[in-house]
Amino acid sequence: MSEMSFKQAKEVVEQLELSEISLKKSTQDLNTSSKKFNEALQKQATILRLLPKADKKINTLRLLVMLNVGFILGLIVGATLLK
Repeated sequence: MSEMSFKQAKEVVEQLELSEISLKKSTQDLNTSSKKFNEALQKQATILRLLPKADKKINTLRLLVMLNVGFILGLIVGATLLK
């Protein structure tokens, strides 16, 4: 009963080889995914480090735009008052 035929043994060996190949492929995919994930984390850290600078620049630009709008409105008001 415990004896296997040559055909059964060959099938088992083929299944083991297939399992080995799929494990190698899975390991390679996992390594690739891990590397890409690490790269994404590094990029995210860079973005998080640059966000405060960008916010400061945006706030400065808003202030400049409001000053220009105020200046233009002041000119318009001044021109209408002088008429």
